[in-house]
Amino acid sequence: MGENIFDNLLSHPSLFVNKEVLRHSHHPSELPHRKKEIKAIRFNLVEALKGQIPSNMVLYGVTGAGKTAVTRFICSQLEGKGKQIGKSVNPVHVNCRTIDTQYRVLAFLGNSLLEDNEKEDIPFTGWPTDRVFEELVKRMNERGGVHVIVLDEIDHLVKKVGDDLLYNLCNINDDLKRRGQARCCVIGISNDLKFTEYLDPRVKSRLGQEDVIFSPYDAVQLKDILEDRAEIGIKTNSLSEGVLQLCSALAAQEHGDARRALDLLRVSTEKAEQSGCETVEVQHVRMAQNQIECDQITPIIKTLPPQQKLVLYSVLLNEKNGLSNIATGEVYEIYRQACQHYGTNNLTQRRITDLLSNLDMLGLINSKTVSRGRYGRSKQINSCMPISIDATSLMIASDEALSAVDSGSYRFQTRL
Repeated sequence: MGENIFDNLLSHPSLFVNKEVLRHSHHPSELPHRKKEIKAIRFNLVEALKGQIPSNMVLYGVTGAGKTAVTRFICSQLEGKGKQIGKSVNPVHVNCRTIDTQYRVLAFLGNSLLEDNEKEDIPFTGWPTDRVFEELVKRMNERGGVHVIVLDEIDHLVKKVGDDLLYNLCNINDDLKRRGQARCCVIGISNDLKFTEYLDPRVKSRLGQEDVIFSPYDAVQLKDILEDRAEIGIKTNSLSEGVLQLCSALAAQEHGDARRALDLLRVSTEKAEQSGCETVEVQHVRMAQNQIECDQITPIIKTLPPQQKLVLYSVLLNEKNGLSNIATGEVYEIYRQACQHYGTNNLTQRRITDLLSNLDMLGLINSKTVSRGRYGRSKQINSCMPISIDATSLMIASDEALSAVDSGSYRFQTRL
């Protein structure tokens, strides 16, 4: 039997001891620099162990600030203590980015309460929403105790479908009291500090009974987090001096995102392994940074329709020509020429304005409207591509026809 292509990789010593501890999905037993937030949430949720209703809460903070990790940790401890002392506490975590309609959230909550095989699952679709809500209330009372509903990325749900679900959940205790002894509280987790502006005042007052703000981690705090994870996940003496500091510093520049720091450390170690190195060096962190940025942007660019690619490419060509704060007219002029090289008809300038708004929403460009006094208002457009990425090459790789656009000659507008 011939040699298998995986033989060398399996026999090669790994720099990882446990790679999973460097992933977002890992739930650590220690959460550095979050004692204040844990104390506030714990003080509220202890009421569930006394058979009382904890206050509803909203946890705010930027991505990677530890909101989800802290909530999962506390709920796990809460449920464990409840079993220990004979108190029924049932935390349920819902990711509202993937479960993003009122029906689906209610169905998920109801199905999470199934304890035997006799009851049927609430179907993915098909029931009236009122019936799903009635079934949820029934199952909550049958289970009894205190239910803690955690709605992660609640801002995404509210912006998509409104606040009807929150209104129903914030008032669910009235239905529970009439039919049984179960109780319920809601914890919302949001990256958007202003998301409550979308809420009806009645919902806002009931949901935001207690708010907890998670401040972004600074570079020193991120380094502590990485040291804890690296001690468990990476072989001793495999990290060169400066690696953890650089991972922490780069992540601290992006709103103190612990997930970003963990990604950098994990991918840096993978890069060192692929290179056959026995230690992770600073250069591997730089390589990891470039890969992560490309990995985030490439799928978005690949799925853009041809006309949006041409508009984005026109922004990049203007920047390549030395322009910044590009006007819509300057983008359109290059776009019109690019369409000729690409071999397609150009859209109207009004339609291009709509496509620029779409690109702005995707985070590929930054488009802001500025006042020019008596000359009216105008847009200033800049790309959001990281400096470390060759954006034009990345776009050509996603669409070979853009190579003709890139090789074409252009007449750029001259600014006065």
